[in-house]
Amino acid sequence: MKKGAWRNRITKACKEAGTYEPYFDHVIKQLAEILEKRDEVEAEYRRLDSMPVIKHTNKAGKENVTKNPALVMWDDLNKSALAYWRDLGLTPAGLKKIRGDAAEAERESALTKALKEMSMNG
Repeated sequence: MKKGAWRNRITKACKEAGTYEPYFDHVIKQLAEILEKRDEVEAEYRRLDSMPVIKHTNKAGKENVTKNPALVMWDDLNKSALAYWRDLGLTPAGLKKIRGDAAEAERESALTKALKEMSMNG
């Protein structure tokens, strides 16, 4: 997906979560760029029908098995993106951090609701 599409998708998700603020636009743009790059790395990996591990010959001429650099890069980009998702409140932990205790106070358990109703009817 291209960064413009990612930017629209992220902005929509922030609005749905209630965490969107116009001053987040530069952060949303950076996240969109990271996700576009991640998608490009994944597409290239799949296009080349790559394997998770590859053989690498070091300077001494010894052959070693190592993680595919494309997968390492994809993982790094995913980890970077996750930090942005979290900061924008688009993960459960990130949303809880942004909302704080207010979100916890808004949610009442079924038992609490039932007890309130009983006390109002009794």
